[in-house]
Amino acid sequence: MLAFMKAIEKIHPGIFVHSIYIHEDLRDDRTAGFYGNIDEQLEFVAEQLASIPELRSGFDAVGFSQGGQFLRGYVERYNSPPVNNLITFGSQHMGISDLPLCSPRDFLCQLARRATRVGVYSPWAQKNLIQAQYYRDPYNFETYLKANHFLTSINNEIEETCNQTYARNLASLYNLVLVIFTEDKTVVPKESAWFEQQLLSASEKTIVPMREQPLYIEDWIGLRELDERGGVTFASCVGEHMQMGDCWEDLIVQYTGGHL
Repeated sequence: MLAFMKAIEKIHPGIFVHSIYIHEDLRDDRTAGFYGNIDEQLEFVAEQLASIPELRSGFDAVGFSQGGQFLRGYVERYNSPPVNNLITFGSQHMGISDLPLCSPRDFLCQLARRATRVGVYSPWAQKNLIQAQYYRDPYNFETYLKANHFLTSINNEIEETCNQTYARNLASLYNLVLVIFTEDKTVVPKESAWFEQQLLSASEKTIVPMREQPLYIEDWIGLRELDERGGVTFASCVGEHMQMGDCWEDLIVQYTGGHL
């Protein structure tokens, strides 16, 4: 992350760059990517961003993997200070239908994966396991709607609790840039990065494009309004999850540093 921040500073000399954290201790901060309550983390992030004078007039945001949908959640729920442009790399905007794979040596990831598999929709998992809070099972969709409290919220999937502020805030973005990794095997389905989802209850994997979904057609979160005025951009990085190569550079040049 430090190297990426320095790269942005090189592209935009004099720019202020802040890396969001949940814990100042690096080990605890990494653990917070697996264990914790996303709603509480977002509240903490909102307070953190509001305390930074350099951001008061608005800022551009870049989210990596699950950080992308978390930043979208910040935009929808808080957005003070406001986000101008939001770039998300390999994010899970429509959730995941399988749990992320872990490297053999990543004990923390493996432990969280096993715990999530035991009872992904249990009350404990939905409050304490990060990946469980955006797990969206197309074969058990009604249970997802009843048990999940984070992804159903920021996607306005529950009619009774639909929040129009979320739609207004997302539509207020100048640009939403959605980046997919073409060979992504960590995010299932990888097309979640483009707000695409697996067809519910389909026997085979059939992907439904963003513009053919009720979330878009009925504009539950302001995505259609943003798209129809040219504010949604789809981009690709060739390779596996978070193997960014140099595909990020043109996006950073175009959508950060005061470019609206």
